[in-house]
Amino acid sequence: MDIITSYGMILVIMAAVFGFFMAWGIGANDVANAMGTSVGSKALTIKQAIIIAMVFEFAGAYLAGGEVTSTIRKGIIDSAYFVDQPELLVFGMIAALLAAGFWLLIASYLGWPVSTTHSIIGAIVGFSAIGVSMDSVQWAKVGGVVGSWVVTPAISGFIAYMIFMSAQKLIFDRSNPLKMAQRYVPFYMAFAGFVLSLVTIKKGLKHVGLDLGSLEGYLWALGVAAVVFVIGKFAISRLKFNPSDDKEMHYTNVEKVFAVLMVVTACAMAFAHGSNDVANAIGPLAAVVSIVSSEGQINSTAALAWWVLPVGAIGIVAGLAMLGKRVIATIGKGITHLTPSRGFAAELAAASTVVLASGTGLPISTTQTLVGAVLGVGMARGIAALNLGVVRNIVVSWVVTLPAGAIMSIIFFYILKAIFGVA
Repeated sequence: MDIITSYGMILVIMAAVFGFFMAWGIGANDVANAMGTSVGSKALTIKQAIIIAMVFEFAGAYLAGGEVTSTIRKGIIDSAYFVDQPELLVFGMIAALLAAGFWLLIASYLGWPVSTTHSIIGAIVGFSAIGVSMDSVQWAKVGGVVGSWVVTPAISGFIAYMIFMSAQKLIFDRSNPLKMAQRYVPFYMAFAGFVLSLVTIKKGLKHVGLDLGSLEGYLWALGVAAVVFVIGKFAISRLKFNPSDDKEMHYTNVEKVFAVLMVVTACAMAFAHGSNDVANAIGPLAAVVSIVSSEGQINSTAALAWWVLPVGAIGIVAGLAMLGKRVIATIGKGITHLTPSRGFAAELAAASTVVLASGTGLPISTTQTLVGAVLGVGMARGIAALNLGVVRNIVVSWVVTLPAGAIMSIIFFYILKAIFGVA
């Protein structure tokens, strides 16, 4: 208790600095989930993608990042083990932020798309299991995280494969692809509107206090889908293309339609991502602020101090601007060659998987979801269409993420204990 009352301000400042560093890592690594396919398919330039992502990620993180945040992400450790020594939880959360931030910096520099959620979970598990007690960790939940490495990419890959193959059969393989696009693309637009509304409602709006029930959420999403269908039908019917153009030109024009759709899906995904994943940085920070301000009492949730959300939102934008393009290049160009229709299929599949997972409570990573979806689109053209060297590096980076976060977190935890003289 004495340490918290004596050094409270110093501990909060340290947590804020490392929380910003962690948010910076989220921006550098994770924003590629929303923008990578748009850049890879040339629907957006890297500069345009970064500017759009900065606006929507910041809006999601700041406007819908939450009034209250869970102090221990995903309930991965039991706070009862820290009641007698709350300073250990404070040191652990600071160490976890620094460890996860460092790992994301390394991964982003190497262009590896890793999970920011799994980075912070690995770091929290590390200090808690080794520094406090093995029993303090909910190992079943950690097992769920490890299981999601296989399940998530498989689900999103399958959905992406199906969406892309349906577009091939209904539009691209027909003798008049433009006419078919005018008939079927509004349905893809309506499906995208439905899924993205659900992502925003489930991942974003609940943070603003608009916690709609399941039925209400689905009804709103169906309403949005209907409106999008009508607007899409009208807009595409207005597009005038020269019927005497050769088939190659028809394909190019159809891809232009998908390019517009991709930009819209990318914006919605960036908003949902900002609102959801900012908690990876501000959750541990909120825990430290809460424990210090209540002089050692540990609460399961914490009301956010006014300055906490801006720390996370600005951190995400700074990381994206400074180092974001490396991971965007890996997802957009490294795995397989993307066109707007392939990129759209991958983005929509990733969003669909996020909706499915949030309905079932699966602990998923948006990064692994999107990589799986891009792999699915690549597989539709045969295994030769995939860059297997890049895929191997990505899978290795996923496996390394939990232990890397854990090891660094344990080291920083013991350093902090030594600095503050805690036995």
